Amino acid sequence: MNGVPPADLLDVRQYINRKTKCLTDQKPIFGLIPCQAGSGTTAAVAAMARRRQYVQVKNPYLETMEEDILYHFSLSTKTHNLPEMFGDIKFVCVGGSTNRMKAFAQFIHQELKQPGNPEDLRDICEGTDRYCMYKVGPVLSISHGMGVPSISIMLHELIKLLHHAQCRDVILFRLGTSGGVGLAPGTVVITDKAVDYSFRPQFEQVVLGKVITRSTELDEGVASELLQCSSELQNVPTVIGNTMCTHDFYEGQGRLDGALCSFSQEEKLEYLRNAYDAGVRNIEMESTVFAAMCRVCGLKAAVVCVALLHRFEGGQSTAPHDVLVDYQQRPQVLVSHFIKKRLGQII
Repeated sequence: MNGVPPADLLDVRQYINRKTKCLTDQKPIFGLIPCQAGSGTTAAVAAMARRRQYVQVKNPYLETMEEDILYHFSLSTKTHNLPEMFGDIKFVCVGGSTNRMKAFAQFIHQELKQPGNPEDLRDICEGTDRYCMYKVGPVLSISHGMGVPSISIMLHELIKLLHHAQCRDVILFRLGTSGGVGLAPGTVVITDKAVDYSFRPQFEQVVLGKVITRSTELDEGVASELLQCSSELQNVPTVIGNTMCTHDFYEGQGRLDGALCSFSQEEKLEYLRNAYDAGVRNIEMESTVFAAMCRVCGLKAAVVCVALLHRFEGGQSTAPHDVLVDYQQRPQVLVSHFIKKRLGQII
C-alpha cells in the first residue's frame, strides 16, 4: 500500500486489518492470540475516514518530512500550530493586490460582525513581502500577485497549509479584475470554464521537461449558487461565462499599447470575436492554474472577476477612479453575500 490511503471505506477496513494483523481468521503467531476487530479497529476506521475528509495534497513525500516550511508565507509546521491557527477555515478568498485583499479582509470583518476593530487586523505573512494573509473568523484573505507563476507558488503553499491545518469542506474563491469580452464595464463574470489562449479548458504544466495537461473545470454548484446570490443584490450585474487565462497583460491579450505589438487592429478584433464565439466573456492571467490545482486536490473553487472595460472598444480603461473602485468591490460584495448565506446570517 506504500502508506497511501485506499479508495473507499471497505478498503480502509481491510487496510487496517492487514496493517494491524487483526483478521479474525488469522492463526496465532509465536503463541500470540490475534486481536479481534472491535472498538479499536472501528475507531481507527473512523479516524482514517475523518482524515480523508481533510484537504488533500497529492505528494507522498510530504508525509515523510519532519518539517514543512511554507517559505513564502513565513510559516512552518514546526514553528506554528497550524491546526490551532487555521483549523476552522471554511472560505479562502485570493486576489492579486495586497491592498485589495487587506481591504476585503476589513470588509468581511464588518459584514460578519466580528469582534474588534477591522483596522487592527494583522498580516499573518508580515515576515515576508511576497504575499499578505488575513484571517477573519472562518475566512482567509490572501494576495497572490500577478500571473500564473505567482499564484501557482501561493497555491502550493496554501493547499499544504489547509492540509496541515486539517481543514475540511473548504471553498476557494479568486476575486479579481479582468477585461470584458462583449460585456459592459462593471459586469461580474463567474467562470464556467477557465480556458487557455486556444479556448481549451486545460492548463499545461511543464514538469521535468514534459508537458502535463490538467483539466480546468470548476464547481458548477458553487457557480450556480453565486449567480443566485447576484440576483439578490443591487448593482451587481453578473453572468456566467468562460474566462480566458493568458501569459501576459499586453501581447497575450491582444493589446495595441504595449512596448511590442506584432499584429494589426483587425487581427486583434478577429481573435476577440473568436474568443467570444467560444464562450469567453473575460480575460485575466490566473484562472487556469487556480482551477487546475483546486480540481486535482478536490477543492471546490470559483473565479469571480469584474470586467473593467470592453476589450472590443480598446485596451485601456477610461472610467473615473471612483467608478473603478466601485467595480472592483463588486466581486467582494457578491462573495461576501455567498459566505453570509452559507453561515446562516442571511436567509
